[in-house]
Amino acid sequence: MKKSYCPIDTFINSIKGKRKGTIILHLFQGDKRYNELVKLMPDISERMMTKQLKELEADGLINRTVFPEVPPRVEYNLTQLGIDIRPVLKGMYKGGLLLESTIESV
Repeated sequence: MKKSYCPIDTFINSIKGKRKGTIILHLFQGDKRYNELVKLMPDISERMMTKQLKELEADGLINRTVFPEVPPRVEYNLTQLGIDIRPVLKGMYKGGLLLESTIESV
């Protein structure tokens, strides 16, 4: 995670990307396997899902655990940092609902 001039930018830069916020929100509900996340978000390609998960892990927001089984089982969960940003993401979620309610349908 790169530190920005403003802490707001640092936060936004760490969660911006194709559905990173949604991935984190799903992980608030508990540990998820890779295929579970893919099924929860059918509009994101597996390539993009993998990229976003790697970036979230690099930024310290999620953990990736590989179990030594055949076939290998991989689970994702939130780090303490990922848990700590929950109130901010919930606020953004509510703000998104508020904005969506004001957008006119085309």
